[in-house]
Amino acid sequence: MGEKDQLDRAVRDFIWNIVEIHSQLEEIHKSWAAMMGLSEPQWLILMAIDELDQGRGVAGVAVANKLRIHPAFVTNQTKKLEEMGFLSRVTSPDDARFLQMSLTQRAQAEIMNLSNKRKALNSTMFAGLDDASFDYLNKRLASIAKNSRLASQKLSIGVL
Repeated sequence: MGEKDQLDRAVRDFIWNIVEIHSQLEEIHKSWAAMMGLSEPQWLILMAIDELDQGRGVAGVAVANKLRIHPAFVTNQTKKLEEMGFLSRVTSPDDARFLQMSLTQRAQAEIMNLSNKRKALNSTMFAGLDDASFDYLNKRLASIAKNSRLASQKLSIGVL
């Protein structure tokens, strides 16, 4: 097998590994969501808000960008999450056209109740990776993510 064929095979193997990981993560997210009585997208929205909130709340657009979903879907689902008592939505002090969302104490408590299971799950998923390996892997994946966005943009405008 030539060098180009080996690279092509390696890329295809990588892509199928990512597909498998994505599938398993979806199943895991569905399980976490079910434990809280939520849908998987609702769980992911809560996780995105938890990740992005720096004490002032998070705009729906930031959540949509993080999850790569349409802002209208975020609006629809966050209204439901607010009704369920998982989110608070308040008008932004900087711009009254926008809402800032934060997890409620109830959401924080329920997420905290899952923390031991999440730690055990993470230990299983990432067994054999030390901090340095994990850091290296995350840097490489971030680079691939950036490059894949560029490749996708090029493909969509017909450059590739």
